[in-house]
Amino acid sequence: MAEAPYRIVRAWLESLTTGVVELDRDWKGKTPPRFTFGDQCPAPAGLAADTGLMAACTYRYFVNAKGEMVFALTPEHGSEIDPARDILYVAGDFNGWQAAVGQEAWQLHPEKLDGEQVLLWRGEAAPFLKPAGQRFKFVTSEHHWLSLADNAPNWVRDEQGNLNRVIDPARTGRHLWRFSLNQALDLSESLSVAWAGRSEATGEAAVPLVPGRFFHELKTDLPLGALVRGSETVFRLFAPRARSVTLFLCHELAARTEAQQFPLARREDADGAAGVWEIALGSNLHGWFYWYTVDGVREGPGKFEPERAILDPYALATVQFDGPGIVLDHVWIGQGDRTFQTPAWHDLIIVEAHVRDLAANAPVKALPEERRGFTGLRRWVESPDFYLHHLGVNCVELQPVQACDRLTAEEYHWGYMTNNYFAPESGYSLAPEAASGVRELQDLVTAFHRRGMAVLLDVVYNHVGVPAHLMFVDRLYYFEQDAAGNLANFSGCGNDLRARSAMAKRLIIDSCLHLIEAFGVDGFRFDLAELLGADVLRDIETALKRVKPDVILIAEPWSFRGHIAGALRDTGWASWNDGYRDFVRDYVRGGGAGDRMEYFLRGSPWYFAKWPAQTVNYTESHDDRTWIDMITENGGNDGFAPTARDRARTHLMAALLFMSIGIPMLSAGQDFLRSKHGVNNTYLRGDLNALDYRRLYRHLGTHAYFADWIAFRRSETGRLLRQHTRASEGFFRFFHVPGSTAFAAVYNADLSQGAERLLFAINPGFGDVTIPIGAGIAGETADAWEQLADHERFFAAEGHGAMLPVEAELFVPALGCGLWLSEE
Repeated sequence: MAEAPYRIVRAWLESLTTGVVELDRDWKGKTPPRFTFGDQCPAPAGLAADTGLMAACTYRYFVNAKGEMVFALTPEHGSEIDPARDILYVAGDFNGWQAAVGQEAWQLHPEKLDGEQVLLWRGEAAPFLKPAGQRFKFVTSEHHWLSLADNAPNWVRDEQGNLNRVIDPARTGRHLWRFSLNQALDLSESLSVAWAGRSEATGEAAVPLVPGRFFHELKTDLPLGALVRGSETVFRLFAPRARSVTLFLCHELAARTEAQQFPLARREDADGAAGVWEIALGSNLHGWFYWYTVDGVREGPGKFEPERAILDPYALATVQFDGPGIVLDHVWIGQGDRTFQTPAWHDLIIVEAHVRDLAANAPVKALPEERRGFTGLRRWVESPDFYLHHLGVNCVELQPVQACDRLTAEEYHWGYMTNNYFAPESGYSLAPEAASGVRELQDLVTAFHRRGMAVLLDVVYNHVGVPAHLMFVDRLYYFEQDAAGNLANFSGCGNDLRARSAMAKRLIIDSCLHLIEAFGVDGFRFDLAELLGADVLRDIETALKRVKPDVILIAEPWSFRGHIAGALRDTGWASWNDGYRDFVRDYVRGGGAGDRMEYFLRGSPWYFAKWPAQTVNYTESHDDRTWIDMITENGGNDGFAPTARDRARTHLMAALLFMSIGIPMLSAGQDFLRSKHGVNNTYLRGDLNALDYRRLYRHLGTHAYFADWIAFRRSETGRLLRQHTRASEGFFRFFHVPGSTAFAAVYNADLSQGAERLLFAINPGFGDVTIPIGAGIAGETADAWEQLADHERFFAAEGHGAMLPVEAELFVPALGCGLWLSEE
């Protein structure tokens, strides 16, 4: 049977005159393949098989001229590793995966490849090519598995859902062909590659020729957006492949159909303004409404929609999810609160909350439209009865408050489908057409600060909402996609922002700086931060800390693609600890081992967290079911009417959470056993999410238990739990019970941090236990230890009721715990 004709799989430009064509398999012809690039360039000036670097950048393997298999990492082409710090291994089906870690035989070493510094492993090729389809991945000496890029062409998902690369024996490097052209191509034109002399005869379609890495490095340092400068307003938009950009402008919303139109001009100067379109109008247009249309190629994976009204990515306010934007003078915006001192990270106790959930049922006088947003919440924050104030936390993490694709002001929305990164959500504003949300959000942040609470914003830079305005500015530049133009979707929300594109990264940084400067926020929690990549997160950290050195930065370090908490250890980012969340849920129900809980009490050291506040410990967030619904003994995961054991286990969880090194985080209402009746995903369910404050009084004992733990952790004695740097090796001493999950722990056992010691013991089992702590710990006198708390209460200063004595065989009742203090 005759071999099927070769196919062109994809093609991309490395510059305006060079690029790569990828075939479906290695070329075995005696002469090079022949391609045409259409009317702009009928034939390439030069064509040669790839010598390895391009295969290393894309597939991470190739077979060299000596017949060796080469596995390669190219740090310069986007990577989460530091070659000077990390030891890397190649692991896969061929060497037992985890077994390869620490084996010199599988370690990558620095070498030069085509003049670029890379990390390589080389060996005989045959064992990797048969059997076909062997999978591999790269892993550090500390067992951190490197994630895959969105555009990796050879990824496969295993049975557990992990993404790995696969070796294709038919693609070993000679399927990639580098070309050069005599003249530069025009990116605003439709570009494609086809077989010379063959496509016409066979009807085979040409393949789009898309711009590559150089294109995503195009950038400008010029200010962007609508810029009011006295009696002039300048409009600037970055649109590198556009053929034309038109500004639409009107003074009244009712006059949008008669909006004035102004063509923007492309800047052709050489002052770092590549891809910038602009126009200067001789009027102060503060308060006017505006939008753009962008025209360009009408076909292929990067086609434009010239009739689409586009909300300016740099608009500082918007009337609604699809615009129009509102021109705002920065002088009018002013500055956010500067009087508040952001707490040290290790002193934080965070509550995650939603603006509307907090305000909807708040016992304050407020109009229905106020309860929907910033103003209603501000009234509640300023009330003497404010719930979070009485709980005692010092930080609130608000779910997204940037403009999102909420269709109406009344619609409930979590906010994780962002349409603009600078503008406050119009649905939370009383008069969005007047940009009232700017003042309202400023006032809300100030109100929290006056309550002694830092404000973190949950921000979503991994994907965008509908309509995806950036998609219509330049789909190829701003979004990850495959060779066929299909959008990547490791966010699970329809698209993945290409955060490594220079202007996408600048958009993230600029908007965060705007939120800090204009609204006074103290930091951010980055949703699905894995999709941005550790290298981008490092750059964001550097930029934000230049302006606010104490900015709080927290990552949700995973996505549907992978997990990067390990890669963030050497950065200034903390991470949500999903391992902590999952383990504690099991542990208080009798699962898991005490020595594993010991790891989390220590602050998940080294692999997850290199410094104490790098782990954000939590057991409930907005995602999935509430804590009580997750652990309830009731059927259907409905914890609305919790059992006695549900409540007891919640108290054990609270004790563990506040005794763990790291940053503790609660979800609003968790302290009074908030339930969503077992519903797993409530992102559109305002009826289930709104806090029922009457429930607090139904479960006042549990609320008080949480509040007392928070007060203790923030106290002078609680400093032993608020570690700034890693404690000494002898700081902790643990005591376990054979055959039981119960344990006891002494904090400051070596007295390295003063004369006070804490003893904590916990028993999540159904039977009473005694924990052998020994006479040396128990002390010689009955009053060597003062009990501070048990599983029901904190004791008053003078004490009341029976207290558990500390003896060499420490008794802990079933589903019980205790906390004691000793002073040498």
